[in-house]
Amino acid sequence: MTNHVDLNSDLGESFGAYTIGQDELVMNYISSANIACGYHAGDHNIIQHTVKKATEKNISLGAHPGLQDLIGFGRRPMEIDPEEVYNLIVYQVGAIDTFAKINGNRLNHVKPHGALYNMAAKNKEISQAIAEAVFNINPNLILFGLAGSELAQMGKQAGLTVAEEVFADRTYQEDGSLTSRTLKNAMVEDADEAVYRVIRMVEEGKVEAVDGSDIAIQADTICIHGDEPKSLEFAKKLHNALITKGISIEKVGK
Repeated sequence: MTNHVDLNSDLGESFGAYTIGQDELVMNYISSANIACGYHAGDHNIIQHTVKKATEKNISLGAHPGLQDLIGFGRRPMEIDPEEVYNLIVYQVGAIDTFAKINGNRLNHVKPHGALYNMAAKNKEISQAIAEAVFNINPNLILFGLAGSELAQMGKQAGLTVAEEVFADRTYQEDGSLTSRTLKNAMVEDADEAVYRVIRMVEEGKVEAVDGSDIAIQADTICIHGDEPKSLEFAKKLHNALITKGISIEKVGK
C-alpha cells in the first residue's frame, strides 16, 4: 500500500465558442492537470488560460497530446506511422511547454490522449516513438501511461520516469486494457463505485475486471476525465475519500 497518490484530470478541452468541462472547479481537488494541446481539443487561448489557472493553484502541468481529430475528440483510431507520432508529440508538447515557461512555470509530465493513448498501450512501435519524443524534448519529463502497458514499458526503456495510470471512471478487461468506449459497460457511472474501485487499486493493487476476475494493477496516478458530466462529483468524492483513508494527494515527481 502507498500513502500518497497523484490525482490527475484532462483539462483545457474547450475551444473557440465551445465550453467543455468544469476545469476551474475540478482543479480544487487534483494535483496534476493534463492540458489539451489543440489537436483533439483546446486552442491557443484555452491553453494560456488553463496553464495560468493551474499555475495559480500550484497544480502540476502536463501536456495531453492527441491525434489530429477535433471532430472525433481524438478518440477515433487512425493509421499513423511512428515517425508521424514522434513529430506530433514534439509539436504539441512544445506548445504547452512554451506556455508554461511564459507563466513562470515548467512542464512536469506528458500523457497521450484518447485513441493515441490506447494505441500506444498495445503497439510497441507507437509507444517507442512517444517515449523517444518525450525523452528528446526533456529527459526529466514524466511519462503517464496505462498501468502495465507497452507505453509504460517503453518509457522506462527510454530512460524516463513513468507514472503508471489507473482510471476512476473506466472499466477494465481481464488483460488490463480499458474497455472500449464503443461498449455499454466502458464507463463507471456511479461515483461511490468509482471511489471503492480506486481505493482498492491504491491499497490492494487490484481491480475487478468486467469478467469478475481480479487483476493486479499499479496506481501511481489516478485519472478523472474532465469532459464527463460527473467529473466534478467524482473529483470531490475521490479527493475526500483518499484523504479520509490517510492517503495524501501529491503530484508525481514533486
